[in-house]
Amino acid sequence: MASQLALIEASTRTPFEKSVWTLLCQIPRGSFSTYGIMAAHLKSSPRAVGNALRRNPFAPEVPCHRVVATGGALGGFKGKWPKDGEGITLDEKRKLLRGEGVRWDDKGKVIGTPFGGFT
Repeated sequence: MASQLALIEASTRTPFEKSVWTLLCQIPRGSFSTYGIMAAHLKSSPRAVGNALRRNPFAPEVPCHRVVATGGALGGFKGKWPKDGEGITLDEKRKLLRGEGVRWDDKGKVIGTPFGGFT
């Protein structure tokens, strides 16, 4: 995590973007969180969190793929929010999450409790 934080700190992005990306680094491998949970922790909005994630130049090292929509749908990835949950970017997000052990139900929603233990 130290190398991730060094990348974030050295960037010239906004303080808010840096705070979102730093929070991402707390989501353990094999876990996921939601835009809403992150927004509540930052006292912001899910849309603002999503916009910061869209501009994350350090993915997947700074793991924005670990953030899903509140209902468990994958949401967007790499600045795209494809219709009907399909598209190459969501396939990429699915592959990254699957490689970390995250699973889905038969409706394509992530299984489990979202991580919310941010400090």
